[in-house]
Amino acid sequence: GTYFRVTTFGESHGGGVGCVIDGCPPRRRLSEPDLQAELNRRRTGQEGRTTTNRNETDTCRILSGVTDGVTTGTPILIFVPNTEKSRHDYNEMSMVYRPSHADATYDMKYGVRAVEGGGRASARETVGRVAAGAVAKKILKELSGTEIIGFASQVHDVVIPEGMVDYNCLTQDEVDRSVVRCPVPEYEEKMMAAIDTVHAVGDSIGGVVTCIIKNCPRGLGSPVFDKLEAELAKALMSIPASKGFHIGSGFAGTFLTGSQHNDPFFVDKDGRIRTRTNQSGGIQGGISNGEVIVMRVAFKPIATIGRKQQTVTRDKREVELKALDCHDPCVVPRAVPIVEAMVSLVLVDQLMAQHGQCNLFPINQDLQEPIQFPALV
Repeated sequence: GTYFRVTTFGESHGGGVGCVIDGCPPRRRLSEPDLQAELNRRRTGQEGRTTTNRNETDTCRILSGVTDGVTTGTPILIFVPNTEKSRHDYNEMSMVYRPSHADATYDMKYGVRAVEGGGRASARETVGRVAAGAVAKKILKELSGTEIIGFASQVHDVVIPEGMVDYNCLTQDEVDRSVVRCPVPEYEEKMMAAIDTVHAVGDSIGGVVTCIIKNCPRGLGSPVFDKLEAELAKALMSIPASKGFHIGSGFAGTFLTGSQHNDPFFVDKDGRIRTRTNQSGGIQGGISNGEVIVMRVAFKPIATIGRKQQTVTRDKREVELKALDCHDPCVVPRAVPIVEAMVSLVLVDQLMAQHGQCNLFPINQDLQEPIQFPALV
């Protein structure tokens, strides 16, 4: 971010993971339970069918930036210790490159890496993202009633048909009642069956997370390089295992004509300018228009599998490798709160930018009159 800035730190089997948040507004109520609720959604061990058997508690501590339950405006440090550290399990990995992991590219770039569990390249790094996202989510809900809700819309070849989920009525509770975070029971069963089948043979599958934003303020984003969808794409494509992003009609829009794809405007009963359709996905000209923002993120089959694979060592010997039986057969269910977190971080940053550039200088303000800034408390 630019105004609401987040740095994550830590490795998979190091002392711990977490984040530093710079630019968080002061006087916002914040406590560890606010963060823990989101971290619990991300953590492993849910039903034991869709996730790795590593069982971290992910208990968080706020070490700075909050006094008497209120943010101070100074940097917030959130720390989550690692409790399950198994350095000896990764001895072989120090010399062998796992296919489709970051092992080889980290060595190519740095010449050194934290081997255990993938180190910095591990999805455990996302703990810091989710903790920071919990802060952003809370701010958005309090200031504008904005809700960010993600769900599994595809697992392997099981795809929820377009239009089956009513975005206006969808709730997070409805999604979280499902083990795979699929709000359609019929398709939840099919997704679970697909995951169980591939897990039984030591393999993995991918899928798609759909994320919606309800009650997003209008005017977020910039017209050219910092379009709102560009900021969202960058944030979401930084998540481990993400391989694709689209917004609104996405690639399906290429099959339509302009007359079919355009979103006609109308004025609703409350006098607001709205669109009758939403092919744009809630963003036009790089700026939010107040409609529901709809985006999708594709996740590859997780690279760690329980099957033997051909690879090479650091000294260029060809070998056969069987990874530890410690992997997610499908990352999609656990990716949902991570996607929500990254979207929340983008929105808070954009909301602060919008306030600074435009809200301090209202439309039609008489520029001859001195600007009245809010009084300091």
